[in-house]
Amino acid sequence: MPADKPKKKDRARRKEEQKRIPFWIGFDLGGTKMLATVMDQNYRVLGTARKSTNGSEGQNKGRRKMLNAIHEAIEDARVHPRGIQGIGIGCPGLVNPEKGVLLSAPNLGWHNMGLKNILGHEFGCPVAVLNDVDAGTYGEFRLGAGRGSRSLLGVFPGTGVGAGFVYDGKLVMGRTISCMELGMIKLPGTHIGSEEFGTVILEDLTSRLALASAAGVACYRGQAEELAKKTEGSLRAIRSKALAASFRAGDEGTMILFRNSIRYLGMGVAMIVDLFAPDCITLGGGLVMEMPKLYLNLLREEVERHAMPELAKGLRYTLAKLGDHAVAIGSVAWLRQETRK
Repeated sequence: MPADKPKKKDRARRKEEQKRIPFWIGFDLGGTKMLATVMDQNYRVLGTARKSTNGSEGQNKGRRKMLNAIHEAIEDARVHPRGIQGIGIGCPGLVNPEKGVLLSAPNLGWHNMGLKNILGHEFGCPVAVLNDVDAGTYGEFRLGAGRGSRSLLGVFPGTGVGAGFVYDGKLVMGRTISCMELGMIKLPGTHIGSEEFGTVILEDLTSRLALASAAGVACYRGQAEELAKKTEGSLRAIRSKALAASFRAGDEGTMILFRNSIRYLGMGVAMIVDLFAPDCITLGGGLVMEMPKLYLNLLREEVERHAMPELAKGLRYTLAKLGDHAVAIGSVAWLRQETRK
């Protein structure tokens, strides 16, 4: 019995120490997966929890998944729930950051989701709701590839294509709504999925989902043999790694798709360069991380081809450094800045 008392005292002491550890939750609500990250005041990751999003299952199931993921991340971090200081969440679509509402997430099919109220009620702490690429860009500006820049354009091709812009330490947003929806820019052209005949949105030419769809056709036509072997042309199986492997294996169809996709992306980025004149562009997302040299070099060529020479000159191009935690870190960094205000 006496030997057990010190052990009980140690457990009690550790629990008391856990209660005193302040922590923040960064949440990345992605089109494919959701990731909850617990971090300390120095943005050191203490614990995580990941779940598939499956937006087609509906908002109610999505809400339950989000709450469960946060609880699981707190448990994984072995911190006491009382230590929570706030939650920052990045969402794939338009948000009202002032009211904390996800207005529209096209790739999930979710609309008017009051995340600030949902999370605030559950955890009793401040909540910041951002567009996911805004959050990722802000994270790179503060702690990643964009440190030291005055103005940073972040471009993240993923399930969709998003952009964020930080100018002089502030995220560029509308008065009551997020902006910089690069993927939604309409271009002349069309395809059978175009909502408006005669136009095509940039996202349908440059996202991983667009590449995967076109690559499935290339598999069927025998233009991507290596990809067909690994994925059988299944859209769900054609992910970033499979596409990159197909490109490196010399699949003609995939090589054409990548080059055309990046050229279109360069046209869109050149528009933003002409409008905002950033001094740094940071590229991130699964596709970019799999094919970094291709994206950096070809995108630079296209921006220099289409943007005003004086504005494109001297632009610094970087790769995102924060990886899977960029959105989580950025949303928490923004929350902490706004809370200090």
